[in-house]
Amino acid sequence: MIAAKSEGYSNMATAFVDLEGQKVPATEEASASLANKPDGSAAKPGTSSKGNGSGLLAAKMPDLMRGLIAPMMGILVFLGMWAVLAPQVDTSLGALPGPVEVVEQGAALFDEWGAAQEIEAQFYADQEVRNQAAIEAGNPGAVTDFTYAGPPTFLDQILTSLETVALGFGLATVVAVPIGLACGLSPLLNAAINPIVQIMKPVSPLAWLPIVTMVISAMITGADPFLPKAFVISALVVMLCSLWPTLINTAVGASSIDKDLLNVGRVLKLGWFAKLTCLVLPASLPYIFTGMRLSLGVGWMVLIAAEMLAQNPGLGKFVWDEFQNGSSQSLARIMFAVIVIGLIGFGLDRIMMALQSFVSRNRTI
Repeated sequence: MIAAKSEGYSNMATAFVDLEGQKVPATEEASASLANKPDGSAAKPGTSSKGNGSGLLAAKMPDLMRGLIAPMMGILVFLGMWAVLAPQVDTSLGALPGPVEVVEQGAALFDEWGAAQEIEAQFYADQEVRNQAAIEAGNPGAVTDFTYAGPPTFLDQILTSLETVALGFGLATVVAVPIGLACGLSPLLNAAINPIVQIMKPVSPLAWLPIVTMVISAMITGADPFLPKAFVISALVVMLCSLWPTLINTAVGASSIDKDLLNVGRVLKLGWFAKLTCLVLPASLPYIFTGMRLSLGVGWMVLIAAEMLAQNPGLGKFVWDEFQNGSSQSLARIMFAVIVIGLIGFGLDRIMMALQSFVSRNRTI
C-alpha cells in the first residue's frame, strides 16, 4: 500500500520544525544572591543590569552565529572561490565568468527590460496618435488596435515561468490531495492505486513531453487558443511529474490518524463531510503541506527542462536560447539565470512554509 510501502516518503512527511534557542531569564533569586554577597559588600549600582544584558547577549550569540553569521560567511567563501577559480576554466566562449561578470549581465538584462518597456510605451503612443488623426480626418476605418509583439525580456520570461508552474502545481494539488485522502482512508483503494503510483512516479519529464505534446496538439487546433499550446504542454508536464509527493504524503497522513478519533466520529454519527473536515484534514495537514512543498520543488525543477523542449517563453527557453546564441556574454547570462532560478525556488519554498504555518495555527489534532 502507498501508506505502508513508502517508508522513504513517510520520513519526508515529517513536519519541518524550526528549532528556537531557549532563553535563560535571569531570576530574582540570582539577582538577590549577587547583591548580598557573603562578605557583606553590596553590588555597585548598574552592575547587575549590565551583567544581565551581557548574559542575554551571550546566550543569543549561538543562535545569531548559526542563523546569520555562518550563512554569510559561507556565501562569501563561495563567492571568493568562484572568483579565483573561474578564470582558470577555459571554454569555447572564453574563460568562465566570475561573480562580477554575472552581476554585470544581470544589470544588463534589467536595462534591456527598461528599454523594452519604453519601446512598448512608444508603440502604443504612436498608435494612439495615428488613430486620433484618422478620427479627426473622418476616416474611422483606419483606426487600428494592434498589440505590441516585441520579444519577451528576461523579467517577462520569469513571469511566464511562474505562471506555468502555478498552473501545473495547482492541477497537481487538485488531483493528488483527494486521491491521497481516499487512499489513506481505504486500504482497498490504496492497494489498487499503489502499483500505478510506483510505476509512474520515477518517469522523467523528458519521457512525458512527447506524449503530452501529441495529445495537446491534437486537442488544441484553433488558430488563436485561449492559452498558448507551449504553455499548456509545459504546465501538464509539471503536473504529471510533481503530483506524486503530494499524493503519497497525503495518503500517509490520512492513514496515520489516531483510530480513536475515527471511533469518536462514528459514535457522534458524523457525516463523511464533517468527518473529512473536522478529523481527517486537520490531522493530515502537516503531511499534505510537506508533500506540497516537495511537489512545488519538483515542479520548478521539471519546468526548466519542459520549457527548453516545448519552447514555452520562460526561463528554460531563455537558457536554451542563450546556449544556442554562443556570444561572449551567453555564459554569464546563463549563470545569472541559474542563480535566479535557485532564488525563486528558495522563495517558493519559504512561501509554502509560511502558508503551512498560517493554515495550521489553530490545529488541535
